[in-house]
Amino acid sequence: MNNLKISQRPAHRIATILAVSALALGLSACGKKEEPTVGQRLDSAVEKTEQAAAEARAKAESAMENAQTKVEQGAASAESSAKDAANKGMVFLSDAEITAQISASLAKDPDLSAVKIDVDTVNGRVTLKGPSPSAAARERAVGIAKAVSGVTSVNNQLVLSAS
Repeated sequence: MNNLKISQRPAHRIATILAVSALALGLSACGKKEEPTVGQRLDSAVEKTEQAAAEARAKAESAMENAQTKVEQGAASAESSAKDAANKGMVFLSDAEITAQISASLAKDPDLSAVKIDVDTVNGRVTLKGPSPSAAARERAVGIAKAVSGVTSVNNQLVLSAS
């Protein structure tokens, strides 16, 4: 029996080697890719070109939307700046009008008309500087200033003058 097994071993080894070799050849053949045909290459190139064109179109549309948004924001900002500038101009005119009205009203007061009172107005805040003939006249000057439309506060820096 031992003789029979020994004689079968080389044949068995040869059969195993042939089977493994055939299997290896079969697996290696499965891994090979066939070269694409000209038509397949052309289809692939067309598909890639269409995809690139779609991406470029999307980017262009996005850029246009961003540009439009920025233009609209710029226009809104310019409009706001123009309104602010106009409002500042109106404040300046209002301050000048306030100063003129206060000065005219002070000139009508018999005690205050003879003295030089400097009236300065900035954003509705009035500062009165100069001499005042009496404490009562000093308080009347503040009341005259507060009575003018647009005055938000009065800084009374009038000093009593020696009579």
